[in-house]
Amino acid sequence: MPYLMRVELPDVPGSLGRVASAIGEAGGDIEAIEIVEKRDGFAVDDVLLEIPAGTMPDSIISACSVLDGVSVLWISRYAAGGNLFLDLEVVESLTQDPRTARDRLVDLLPIAFRVDWAARVRRGDDGLRVVHATDAAPTTFDLGEITVPTRLPGDETYVELAAPFGDDVMLLGRRGGPEFLDSELARLEHLLGLAVTISSH
Repeated sequence: MPYLMRVELPDVPGSLGRVASAIGEAGGDIEAIEIVEKRDGFAVDDVLLEIPAGTMPDSIISACSVLDGVSVLWISRYAAGGNLFLDLEVVESLTQDPRTARDRLVDLLPIAFRVDWAARVRRGDDGLRVVHATDAAPTTFDLGEITVPTRLPGDETYVELAAPFGDDVMLLGRRGGPEFLDSELARLEHLLGLAVTISSH
């Protein structure tokens, strides 16, 4: 069963090896690792795990948490499964048909950013309307002016993020966390800019 774990660890040689060993000893199998952010002597990594039936995610959290300087920030079932969808793959997909690039990006963001939904909304005289959204996205939004990628308060269920997307706004929702990192805001801004450029050709 695939899980995604976000872990903070010291950015020194051997740290990732210790985490990998702890995961293996607790019964998990690492499928992929992506560095999400580096800051103040620490790295934040997303680790895609395969956890066999009968092994509890709590045992992997405990095995990692006892390591010096290591903190498990979040772990959850990973519905996409299989692999981490890197930004380069997103851009490659967008260039295949520039006419649909903006809506295609909406469809790809939940995989690339490990979020539950994405929505492209447009402000009109009668408020916000959804231009394109994934299945789990809300149908109504209460949103102020968005000029830069911005973390939103969300609710008890989702942490949310909004960013300008040409004349529209892109919204993302992640069930139960973790909070969006500064590096994720920068990545999203970059991908949105590329999608606007690609769709204009």
